[in-house]
Amino acid sequence: MTSPSEFAPVRVAVVGVGALGRHHARILAGLPGVSLVAVVDPNEEQGRAVAEQHNTTWMADYREAIPICDALSIVAPTFLHHEIASACLEQGRDLLVEKPLTADLGQAERLIDLAQEHDCILQVGHIERFNPAFELLSEALSSVPRYIRAERLSPFPFRSLDIGAIHDLMIHDIELTLHLAGALPTRVEATGSKIMGAHEDMVQARLVFPDGCIADLTASRVNPDARRQIQVWSSTESLFADLQTRTVQVQRPTSTLLEGPAMETRMRAGEDVADLKTRVFGEFIETEELQGAATDQLTAELSEFVDCIRRREQPRVTGETGRDAVHVAEQILEALEQNCVNVRPEIDGTKQVA
Repeated sequence: MTSPSEFAPVRVAVVGVGALGRHHARILAGLPGVSLVAVVDPNEEQGRAVAEQHNTTWMADYREAIPICDALSIVAPTFLHHEIASACLEQGRDLLVEKPLTADLGQAERLIDLAQEHDCILQVGHIERFNPAFELLSEALSSVPRYIRAERLSPFPFRSLDIGAIHDLMIHDIELTLHLAGALPTRVEATGSKIMGAHEDMVQARLVFPDGCIADLTASRVNPDARRQIQVWSSTESLFADLQTRTVQVQRPTSTLLEGPAMETRMRAGEDVADLKTRVFGEFIETEELQGAATDQLTAELSEFVDCIRRREQPRVTGETGRDAVHVAEQILEALEQNCVNVRPEIDGTKQVA
């Protein structure tokens, strides 16, 4: 695809302006060098309201938007991603597709092939990669992770009911974990429960990587409150990030501990144990507290999308990155089916709710 000229605005349409898509429209409408040419939604009332708010055109069918734009942001339900994205890529349009990229691995592979064939940008909306706390954690991590633990808990969302907690919530932490580990897992284990409907609501997964790194991921969409945290241990440090408050804590052994006598040696030499205990955090282990910036993650993500369109550069979250997350999500779902408790067995799990 030919990129917009240096001075011409990038013409963008948003497909799906529900709970999240309306924010895509709002931010794109306000970005410099961007023209929001259309919003697309089958719900006329919702679509028209968003279009009027941002002085643009509402359309019911995404096919009508393709000829008038350079790029599209797809924020439709997951089961529609492949159909919509395929049609756009075949017409040479750059895309940002909300996570998860597709409903299955085969669909993700086909979208990647189409993007390559038509020289299109294909970015996936794994927004936590733009979280300032995760960026700080990634920068602070100085050695290979040995253990990763992530928790993502939330109240029941009453949306995205075509997918379960794996593709709705855990997919974020799958992608973050793959980024930190730098590989796909060699073994996947999972257990969980279906409580509210046909799809899993609580999931606990363990990923084992080729180098021995282990990751434990927890996701629940039936928790009383929200929580988003990730912890990483390496051979030399421990890092903890609260992705909501954007705070990061880094703990490392000091030179006193690394270069001085070992604790056993100090104790055998007669040093007072009670005194040693008070000196652990400070003299022997240093703690660094970091605070992430107050920047908006979605704005950062969409800004990078527009920049990549102009420069014809690959984004930090490519189609391949999104595909790998889908791949591992499928593996977790397969493992879960062996250990999942369904407290509402009367519900047909094959039915989808848009």
